[in-house]
Amino acid sequence: MRLNNLKPAPGSKSARHRVGRGIGSGWGKTAGRGHKGQKSRAGGYHKVGFEGGQMPLHRRLPKRGFTSLSRRYVEVVRLGDLQKLGADEIDLMVLKQAGIVSSLAIDARVIKSGELERKVAVRGIGVTKGAQAAIEAAGGSVAAAVTEKKGKKKQARYAERRKALEASIAAAEKKPVEKKAPAAKAAAKAAAEAAPKKKAEKPAAKK
Repeated sequence: MRLNNLKPAPGSKSARHRVGRGIGSGWGKTAGRGHKGQKSRAGGYHKVGFEGGQMPLHRRLPKRGFTSLSRRYVEVVRLGDLQKLGADEIDLMVLKQAGIVSSLAIDARVIKSGELERKVAVRGIGVTKGAQAAIEAAGGSVAAAVTEKKGKKKQARYAERRKALEASIAAAEKKPVEKKAPAAKAAAKAAAEAAPKKKAEKPAAKK
């Protein structure tokens, strides 16, 4: 075999499809576009998924799940990587300095892959159940980072407001209500009736 003898495999290449070159080719006249209609026009186009006005398939189907925006910043660490590290205490900063995870990583997760034969203390990063069992079997320990969920802060605020409201209601119930004496009330009413009433002044007549 020589370079001047090389050629494509039979059937892998076909002649260029030239349309609009006479009716004898079968692709003349309308050039395979047919008569009239949007698709026969120059620039005729409809958006991808358009179904003539009816509800398209991608809108008829239900949505499910979501795409996590932070997933690309969560790195995977294997037990074999922990075995190669010289540090006994391992956290995210140690993994970054060793180059096992990216400097942009915001979290890491240790998975059960490879073998771990030395004692290590993992803290501040996620660990799967299998990896945790392997670390503890080698004499190590796992201390996961405790992160407070946003919902807990909101619930705490609501609880404080509820307690304050209950305290104010209890204080209002214990406070005695001052009632006016009936004799004093009657005397005040009689004094109001005995007072002379001012007559309304009539407007002066226009001349």
